[in-house]
Amino acid sequence: MLGTELNVEAYMNRFGELLKQLDASQIVGLSDAIYQCYEQGTTVFICGNGGSGSNSSHFCEDLGKSTLDPKDFENDDVKRLRVMSLTDNTPYILAWGNDEGFDRIFVEQLKNFAQPGDLLIAISGSGNSPNILKAVEWSNRHQVTTWGITGYTGGKLSELAQHELHVPLDDMGMVESVHMLAFHWVLNDVHAKINGVGRYDSKSAPQTLPLRKAA
Repeated sequence: MLGTELNVEAYMNRFGELLKQLDASQIVGLSDAIYQCYEQGTTVFICGNGGSGSNSSHFCEDLGKSTLDPKDFENDDVKRLRVMSLTDNTPYILAWGNDEGFDRIFVEQLKNFAQPGDLLIAISGSGNSPNILKAVEWSNRHQVTTWGITGYTGGKLSELAQHELHVPLDDMGMVESVHMLAFHWVLNDVHAKINGVGRYDSKSAPQTLPLRKAA
């Protein structure tokens, strides 16, 4: 926990340094994958434990509501992004966890709902959460695209997931904060793509993110 050693100014400076280490193309790739689901009418599933579970719920809520233009809230003809957080059905999770094992709480939901062409965003700071790994393994076998959202060394999830957004730091608080920052940019980008605004307004010049500088 870096905050036990660093004062607030040093902590914020370390956070800024971490952001410069990110591979921006990974964040763009996640946005593209979500937008592809919107275009194809497939479903985005998100899962995580603890703080990553909270990020899963938050990201799902954002993508479900805030990809819409407010003027379209009452327009049932407007296409919506299909998105579901696997962390939020508490009785279902407790039933599987209590009766069959906590490692099954996400994969069993996917067996009920997921179809080929869907997307699984699996969040694990350590990259080694058994219930995350089981969900990714199943998804890989059933034509569900997998994205691992990781920290630390990336763990086993880095090897299993087809795609990755990695935060290279051994501090869970900062890792989870960076994940959420990235998710908010992705939300903004998907909203802009769906609604043809900002960078995707036909009247605007195209704009791209700079890629990470070589170490």
